[in-house]
Amino acid sequence: MGDSAMLEKAEQRAKELGVEWYAVDAKAMFERDIIDYFCSEYASGRTPAPCTRCNTHIKWHILLSEANRLGIEHIATGHYFNIEQHNNKYYVAKALDSNKDQSYYLWGLSQEILGRAITPMGSKIKSEVKEGFKDKSESMGICFLGRRPYAEFLESRGIEMKSGDIVDNTGCACGRHNGIARYTIGQKRGEGIPEGKRVIDIEPTKNVIRVGDNSMLYKSKLYITNCNIVDENELLTSNDITIKIRGIGKNPELHINIVKHKDGYMITTTDKAYAPALGQPLVLYRDNLVIGGGIVDSFE
Repeated sequence: MGDSAMLEKAEQRAKELGVEWYAVDAKAMFERDIIDYFCSEYASGRTPAPCTRCNTHIKWHILLSEANRLGIEHIATGHYFNIEQHNNKYYVAKALDSNKDQSYYLWGLSQEILGRAITPMGSKIKSEVKEGFKDKSESMGICFLGRRPYAEFLESRGIEMKSGDIVDNTGCACGRHNGIARYTIGQKRGEGIPEGKRVIDIEPTKNVIRVGDNSMLYKSKLYITNCNIVDENELLTSNDITIKIRGIGKNPELHINIVKHKDGYMITTTDKAYAPALGQPLVLYRDNLVIGGGIVDSFE
């Protein structure tokens, strides 16, 4: 469905519900802060998270700005999550529907936004909600890609897919890749990847993909930057914090230890994280509450 068709559908639905309809043109902002970021991250050998970035930098900020302009007290979206208040702090909390919970994508929301937001879908089960609508289709994947493969989209945006060496952990060439932007950490299929091997590192300055055994993807230390933390004292003194990493990554089940490190934090876990990728969000939980998050900047 194109942009104009989506707008018409939303406007028509607003009329049916008898609510006022406003549309904000955020194309230039989205182009700069999401699409350019998406392309540059892949070109740099990192794996971007455009949806969480959009929520943090665009969608909710526009809602808050428009609410202020129109004198509206509360803002809301269709995200499946809840908000809880503890010790005068607002926390993103998991939704009732664990299969559709979107708390992971909202770790960057500010206290100001959370203090004004309401969560109508937080206590709903999505399958039950859908039963009340004729159109039961869902929006899946990255919105601006449509059905285009992401590598094709990157090429259309001028990202060069230059071939280069695939090397093993000793540095010996064992294949050829067709552009580093086509690969991510943990990947086991793709041009040039030897059977039984996975991508363990991407070196953009050398235009090299490094592969190795599956066991080499387990990491015990993760460094995050660009963080949003609800209460740093809680973060540094709690002994029941768990982490969540999306994508290929498998989440450690045990609690983690976290300390300050440069302009971010170092997370250590005995239950190692599997295949974390640079550029991906790492979200910190205490039970059902999101206590913060950041972007994976390095690991070991």
